[in-house]
Amino acid sequence: MRVSTSTPLPLVLLALLAGCQREPAEGQAPEAPPAATAPANAPSADAPSPPSADAHPACPADAGTAPAGELVAVRIAAADGDGTRGLYEGPVWSGDALYFSDFTFDDGFPSRIRRLTSDGHLETVVDPSGSNGLALGEDGALVAATHDRKEISRFDPVDGSRMRIVGEFQGQPFNSPNDLVIGRDGTIWFTDPDFQRAAAPGGQDRTRVYRVGAGGEVTVVDDTIANPNGIALAPDGNTLYVAGGGEQGVLRAYALVDGRPAGQRDLVTDAVVPDGLAVDCLGNIYLTEHNRRRVRVVSPQGQPLATIAVDANLTNAAFGGPQRRTLFLTGAGSVWSIELGVAGLPY
Repeated sequence: MRVSTSTPLPLVLLALLAGCQREPAEGQAPEAPPAATAPANAPSADAPSPPSADAHPACPADAGTAPAGELVAVRIAAADGDGTRGLYEGPVWSGDALYFSDFTFDDGFPSRIRRLTSDGHLETVVDPSGSNGLALGEDGALVAATHDRKEISRFDPVDGSRMRIVGEFQGQPFNSPNDLVIGRDGTIWFTDPDFQRAAAPGGQDRTRVYRVGAGGEVTVVDDTIANPNGIALAPDGNTLYVAGGGEQGVLRAYALVDGRPAGQRDLVTDAVVPDGLAVDCLGNIYLTEHNRRRVRVVSPQGQPLATIAVDANLTNAAFGGPQRRTLFLTGAGSVWSIELGVAGLPY
């Protein structure tokens, strides 16, 4: 499907995500230092509050039971592709289908958005998209971290039209936005490693985690994780999770106070090439380890609960299905699924 490109949108994000209204052009906010320590009146980052199961509208009152032990996910045959040429990334469940990015290792890392329906039909909905991680706007639009234009973009899944949300910090393009999550107040949190920096000219001098406020201001959450990757929010929205660091990677939790970081702690310190994240309605985190071909499930306190193995390199995870108790996993030309006893968030 052809993608039409609109004039870059300013950043009144609540209006944009809800209905794409045009506003005056935005300015960029100065860089904020990473939130490394909690202020005196903030809760301790060493003990993030356990999320309540009913805090998120996608979560049922009875969220279910967390997985335990060693589990194995199975391939979905309809989505099998060529894992030697590229990766599937950024899954998000919307309606009765799983959407994900499909990009290759060719020059510029060309990418498209695919849709896998509940009856096993695979189709392309946006091509090209230049996308990696995907999220959902309030109006059902797909919000994407895109490396082709080094920006956060909004795609209409019906006609493929594209609008820019944000594309630079302090006057310079981002490196290659990778993954994102949207809070219920419209705040966008995203990671900006340099994996696909070569897809377009320019970039930042560091890899960072960013916050885009509902009014459009861009600030730095953290610049101390090498190539930050997966990102997610707890069901109650009071904790942000980020994975990254490569061979000696971490899963980091940031306590949020009034929608801003106010302290941090590392839940996992021995992750090997950590990639994308998913979160269930009990607040447990599903950390994918790319080269280890597995998911590590840990509690909000970092306690190990389960592992889920696959048979190829792994990139990301999302809950879907009629009751959102199916965990979908993406990776090297593959989509896997596993039925769990707990409901989870759609990206």
